[in-house]
Amino acid sequence: MSTMMVAGNWKMNASTATTADLIDSLVAGAGQLSANVEMVVFPPLPYLAQAQQLLQHANIALGAQNVSDKAQGAYTGEVSAAMLKDFGVRYVLVGHSERRSLYGENDTLVAAKFQAVQAAGMVPVLCIGETLAQREQGATLSVVNGQVQAVIDALGVDALAAAVLAYEPVWAIGTGLTASPEQAQAVHQAIRAHVAAQNAVVAEGMQILYGGSVSGATAPELFAQADIDGGLVGGASLDAQSFLAIGQAAQS
Repeated sequence: MSTMMVAGNWKMNASTATTADLIDSLVAGAGQLSANVEMVVFPPLPYLAQAQQLLQHANIALGAQNVSDKAQGAYTGEVSAAMLKDFGVRYVLVGHSERRSLYGENDTLVAAKFQAVQAAGMVPVLCIGETLAQREQGATLSVVNGQVQAVIDALGVDALAAAVLAYEPVWAIGTGLTASPEQAQAVHQAIRAHVAAQNAVVAEGMQILYGGSVSGATAPELFAQADIDGGLVGGASLDAQSFLAIGQAAQS
């Protein structure tokens, strides 16, 4: 994969002032990155309109953190894929570990959200990952491949050709812990092999990001691995210089 992606998940952190400051700083710095690095920001839903306006002349894509699996109707509090598309959203996170663990989203719902995103003409970013207990039990590959297979079973392997995968070991999200480059590469390689067994062309072209306390210090060695095609960044994406440093690591 020649194109690298650096995606910033702001989670539930933003205000109109911080959104303006952060995006203005990112726009100023992103122009210095090479063309093979795609930067994406995922602000909270209330700030999509503001972000869309600030990014309209920038080479930074807009993403959303969540989406409904329903197209429209009496679903109070939900936001449809078509609504996100209306605000210029290109990428949508589905299956993030916080949605799975805190809000009970299972593989069936994640696959339905994945389908809704694609049906609206956007790109789902399918988040997968194991807990510390699952890793210690030696279940990492069965867990992550199972999460990928749930989408394949529902929608077919070709659906992954128009998607991005993000491997985020749950034990490394927001903890300061990071999988070693060798640990991350081993899982990324296994995910690609799992997909390749069903469609080698899809597997070869698929972007697989690494997430889990990615920083400017850890990014260069992570991104040097053969099957790591960028990063899904949490805390470091809230600081423009830190996020841009990760983008710089992706181009080297």
